[in-house]
Amino acid sequence: MSAIIRRTVPTIAIAGAMMLMATGCVAGENATASDSGAADGAQEWSTDTLSIDFATYNPLSLIIKEQGLLEEALGEGVTVEWVQSAGSNKANEFLRAGSIDVGSTAGSAALLARANGSPIQVIDIYSQPEWAAIVVPEGSDITSVADLAGKSVAATAGTDPYFFLLQALETEGLSVEDIQVQNLQHADGRAALDAGSVDAWSGLDPIMAAAEVESGAQLIYRNVDFNSYGFLNATEEFITEHADVAQVVVDAYEDARAWALENPEETAALLAEVAGIDIEVANTVIQERSNLDVSGVPGEAQLDVLRVIAPVLVASDAVQGGQAEIDRALDTIVNATFAEKATEGR
Repeated sequence: MSAIIRRTVPTIAIAGAMMLMATGCVAGENATASDSGAADGAQEWSTDTLSIDFATYNPLSLIIKEQGLLEEALGEGVTVEWVQSAGSNKANEFLRAGSIDVGSTAGSAALLARANGSPIQVIDIYSQPEWAAIVVPEGSDITSVADLAGKSVAATAGTDPYFFLLQALETEGLSVEDIQVQNLQHADGRAALDAGSVDAWSGLDPIMAAAEVESGAQLIYRNVDFNSYGFLNATEEFITEHADVAQVVVDAYEDARAWALENPEETAALLAEVAGIDIEVANTVIQERSNLDVSGVPGEAQLDVLRVIAPVLVASDAVQGGQAEIDRALDTIVNATFAEKATEGR
């Protein structure tokens, strides 16, 4: 499988490199590249290090990492540091701490982080997934959201599955106060469900799909409208000071999207390898629950979803400044500049 993927690298990487050479990239405010370029023709960049995450819930990140698209485009002048995010909450922690420059989260998690003061903006959309649902063990007597009243439910605070849970409860007139939430990282939530330590789990793919196949877990509530988009976020400092490298990142994401759409089986095989899951599970995630054929340009489509989720965030007291900070975040979270440039002519 890896050999198949690697054979595609020269074509994609060379095309990406040619695009960068043609456009000259977008220079950051502190860029060091001269107008004429280096004497040896190599591109000079505004930074010598790029820290970026990869995550099993973001298939495009896996392709970019596996195929070395960033390393090829940036050359020896920039060291690419890859950090794995176990969930949107972890990606947000890394971004806020400055441990990474670019990180992948759910849209709801990005909105929450910005509303609470994290200086991030979405620079690309990597998917429109149905990656969250309410999960129960095989043979459970819980068959609906209403049955969750008084039950223990695992969920990772600050992530799409957590906000999915809040919205699902609201459909039955329930709130988080009516259940016992166990704040566990996604993989730990699945383990707790398997062990019988919790009654239900607000799950995330690909872990959720694996639980279905391997443990017979059942999805008792699904609603694609309660899932927010996959956001690729960058810190404002990175966007301002290293816009040239930010453009390379978004260009790579658009190259990876095109490759994934042309090679769904290979994309699923890569996900299976990285996540350590069965190929049947990976195929379910990629071909049934991950819409990668979506515009990478962030805008009104994503904001419309976030406006629906926003009242849930405010009502849950997750936002320190309440509605005012949510409104401010909605007004400032989108930076479509890089994706607009990356998608020109595609």
